[in-house]
Amino acid sequence: MQLKSIKYPSDLKQCSLKQLNSISKELRKYIIDVISSNEGHLGASLGVVELTILLHYVFDTPIDKILWDVGHQAYGHKILTGRYEEFKSNRKWKGISGFPKIKESIYDSFGTGHAGTTISAALGMALASEINGEKNVNHISVIGDASIASGMAFEALNHLGNTSANVLVILNDNTMGIDPSVGALKNYLEKSNLQSNKNNNIFNSLNIDYYGPVDGHDMESLQKELILQKTKKGPRLLHVRTIKGKGLTLAEDDQILYHAPGKFDKITGKLYKKNKTKRLKYQQVFGKTILDLAKINSKIVCITPAMPTGSGINEMMKKIPERCYDVGIAEQHAVTLSAGMSCEGLIPFCVIYSTFLQRAYDQIIHDVAIQNLNIIFCIDRAGIVGHDGPTHHGVYDISFLRCIPNLTIVAPRNAQRLRDFLYTFQLRPHGPIAIRYPRGYSQIEKVNESFEDLNLYRAYKIKSGKTIAVLSLGTLFENVEEAINNSDFSEEFSHYSFEFVYPLDKKTLNDVFNNYSSVITIEEGAIKGGFGSALMEFAQTNNYMKKIKSLGVPHEFITHGDPDILYESINLSSNKIQKQIEEVLSSKK
Repeated sequence: MQLKSIKYPSDLKQCSLKQLNSISKELRKYIIDVISSNEGHLGASLGVVELTILLHYVFDTPIDKILWDVGHQAYGHKILTGRYEEFKSNRKWKGISGFPKIKESIYDSFGTGHAGTTISAALGMALASEINGEKNVNHISVIGDASIASGMAFEALNHLGNTSANVLVILNDNTMGIDPSVGALKNYLEKSNLQSNKNNNIFNSLNIDYYGPVDGHDMESLQKELILQKTKKGPRLLHVRTIKGKGLTLAEDDQILYHAPGKFDKITGKLYKKNKTKRLKYQQVFGKTILDLAKINSKIVCITPAMPTGSGINEMMKKIPERCYDVGIAEQHAVTLSAGMSCEGLIPFCVIYSTFLQRAYDQIIHDVAIQNLNIIFCIDRAGIVGHDGPTHHGVYDISFLRCIPNLTIVAPRNAQRLRDFLYTFQLRPHGPIAIRYPRGYSQIEKVNESFEDLNLYRAYKIKSGKTIAVLSLGTLFENVEEAINNSDFSEEFSHYSFEFVYPLDKKTLNDVFNNYSSVITIEEGAIKGGFGSALMEFAQTNNYMKKIKSLGVPHEFITHGDPDILYESINLSSNKIQKQIEEVLSSKK
């Protein structure tokens, strides 16, 4: 049987082990073929090809539930569950999602995108099955050794071991997340002989039966173990060892780069050279800046929850490792660890993606803001991120942070300003600060080696006009500038660049509301509760009756796709901004 003839997992059950081995080779090749030209997450899915096939072969999906933690490794699952052709549209605009998604397929038992969630969800499903009288349904969480170290996964294991729920946790142990796994649990899994200590290991101590480890690429051994697990009931964990990037030599050798490598030659695995640009990514600017600052200020420390490469701090980890901490997938811990360091006089830079900061909301309020501690939250991936979709678009941070007292919120309008703000904030005590910046390329090719001590909390009038004040926040400054300059009515618009959401520049706002008939706010964040809402609150408090129109991310979850297409779809591209501000002008005439 050929891979393309498999429409659903039930087709696999007709195959012999030899045929399944053949399908595994085809599946691995097909994933490489598609991702080599379409881009996506490569290494994780290559590492679980055999496991994916055998899970669907042994268990009775979709009655039995398979939950893929994070979901980077779910491409094979998607292909085997009726999405062979659709996989070519993976992560594209109006194509299938790069992560499991309930609305996409009955085989996607739970939507994922962030780590550490599936043991909790599988346990919830299993307990519900008990209540509903469904006694023979298996609930399977496939979770990596990096994800299982997250706080939520530990909480779920703690609860799971105190139940009789029919949950099988499959620990996919490849010693990797996006970067290498870290922490004591990772060392324990690597060095301990769990097989010979079946009655005295961490999982058995939690009342979770431990099985394994088993070679995740030996289909005969893995098949036997999964068949055994199907006969078992109650909380149990199967330890499976795999190789991330299996089947593509370069992906096995450089597992960090080939996590999501971009386009590459499907035969050799060599990456295609991208169109050369001298522009720096925001992550490069941040990485260089934090290293430069750490060299001149011995109080600076850097903390990240498993994002050293993506956030650009890998160079600091190499050169000043004693002041740089990767705490694993543990966002809550990262924030409160930073709080403890701040209490002892250090200057913590807590570097975290916008959507991952959501997971540490209580710690921001309870451990940081109430105590008014000096921590700089460096919020990467703020705004639209593109192909990863709604689980990764960083559009809510302004709204959920703006209501917290003591917290300064800043969005630099360009990469040089990011560098200088980072410098300025470490010069003197400041309380907690959140500085947000986008993913991808900036407009500059190099940064100034010297630093500027910036004037804080003020906005800048970029262009003077007659009728309408356009207030842009952060890096959307560039799209707004282009929109105004391209308008036939550009003389009607004044452009103000705002970088502080809190505190607001009240002097400039009073000038704006006293001198213009209408005000337009534009932000790359949720309209509900965002920068525009802050302006409306200011106007109401100060009895300004001027019309305010707010442009931003609409009150819906934004799909995945190319960023330029997404900006167009939510009316934040320069031409869509131009159209909207001209419509406001037209309504005034």
